[in-house]
Amino acid sequence: MLLVSVPPGPNGDPVLAAFGSQIAASRIRRIVYLSTIGVYADHGGGWIDETAALSGDGRRRMRIDAEAQWRATAGERATMLRLAGIYGPGRNALINLGAGTARRVVKPGQVFNRIHVDDIAAAVAAAFAHPKAGIWNVCDDEPAPPQEVITYAATLMGIAPPPEVAFEDAEMSAMARSFYATSNRCTNARLKQDLGVALAYPTYREGLGALWRGGEGQ
Repeated sequence: MLLVSVPPGPNGDPVLAAFGSQIAASRIRRIVYLSTIGVYADHGGGWIDETAALSGDGRRRMRIDAEAQWRATAGERATMLRLAGIYGPGRNALINLGAGTARRVVKPGQVFNRIHVDDIAAAVAAAFAHPKAGIWNVCDDEPAPPQEVITYAATLMGIAPPPEVAFEDAEMSAMARSFYATSNRCTNARLKQDLGVALAYPTYREGLGALWRGGEGQ
């Protein structure tokens, strides 16, 4: 079995560039590639599943191309796990609020999908155990506007949330702004039905609550 979490670069997938021929000729039964839900085209906040159209440029195009490269190399052995925005210990809204870096950027109609790192681990284990390869979204049950997550984290901490800032007025890097180029509600129905994954943190509320009780942001 092989788990690949290395992101692609401008020259393609670095793992395949270095070891592609060996991987193609190997007897590895299952290869799990950690991709991203960022490969999907914008659907204006609508619900989408793994059959939705792919589109993008820059980093998104690199991921789309990397998925295709892995399927071409590994064939039916290649599973794609398309991860939502990752949070967990050391990487969450509580930490950002405590550091004074959290912002409530508001873009009407914008939602993001999230997943706790523990639930990613469960999805990876389930993908390796599954008898067939496939493509699965790894996200929680509730896509939500980013400002709502910051507000909830502030409530847990007993502090006032930062003021809202319109997306058009927010100072952001080109990379940060690129995340707002698409707004999709990704369903995890196949993750649950096919792989039998029961999310430990079905929404950001359970996830942030557990992190707060564990000392994050305090």
